[in-house]
Parts: sequence; C-alpha cells; structure tokens
Amino acid sequence: MQITNQKRLAARLLGCGVHRVWINPSYVDQISSAVQTDDIREFIEEGWIKAKPIKGTSRVRARARLLQKRKGRRKGQGKRAGTANARNPRKNRWMRTIRSQRRVLKEMREDGTLLSSQYRRYYLKAKGGSYRSIAHLRSQMTIEGVTLSGGDE
Repeated sequence: MQITNQKRLAARLLGCGVHRVWINPSYVDQISSAVQTDDIREFIEEGWIKAKPIKGTSRVRARARLLQKRKGRRKGQGKRAGTANARNPRKNRWMRTIRSQRRVLKEMREDGTLLSSQYRRYYLKAKGGSYRSIAHLRSQMTIEGVTLSGGDE
C-alpha cells in the first residue's frame, strides 16, 4: 500500500512540501485507493490529510544567554575577539571622562565655586589629562585650597 502519489498531490494542494503532509493513520486504506486530485481535496476538507506546522528554531536558549550577558556573565577571555581598544575605544573612554569633568567645572563656575580664571586653569589641566576622574579633580582642588560647596569634602 503506497501513498507516495497521494502525498505528492496533497502537498501540491496544501502548498507545502511532501514531508509536511500528515495523513491520519486510521484512514490510510481509503487514502491509498484515491487516485484523483478531487478525492485528495475531499480528504483535506474532511481533515484526514493536513499540513504539519513549520518547525522553527527555538529562541529559548538564546534568550537565556542574553539574560546572562546582561548580568555580565559570558564575557571572559575565551569570548573576546578584538583588542580591548576595539571593545571599548580609548577615544570613547577619553570623551566620557573629559565631558563629565567639563560639565562639573562648568557647574562650579556657574554656582560661584570657581572664578573664571580658576575655571580656565582647571579646564586646561583637565584637557591635558591631569585628572583621572571627577573625584580626582575635586581632591586636587581641595589640596590647592579651593573651597567646594556640596562636593565630597
């Protein structure tokens, strides 16, 4: 009892591949006796022949991995391709530090903590890379005798 021809006809009618055609095992005898396309169409309407759903690739594992990466896992030496500079460029690091330092200096000048001349001096020193961070900038200011209001004194 061969049903390859019936499967082929059903695949054409269902608009899918032969391997996605499902035939109800209870009605295999009736289906094997069908020769014409109209018979197959009738069986499809009755629900004896159906197209199996398309199998997709599950995203469950990918989502779990993404959650771990967001926590900071899976970032060890073995996962790195590219230099440290490619992953976190020096320029970006510099831009982050200098912009934050300049922002703080501007605020200090505006609230009267720094005079314009002092602001200019610290601005140029920051530009020259004298300060590692805002905390370092503030500590240098306190050492040099600038009174900081609302800072981390």
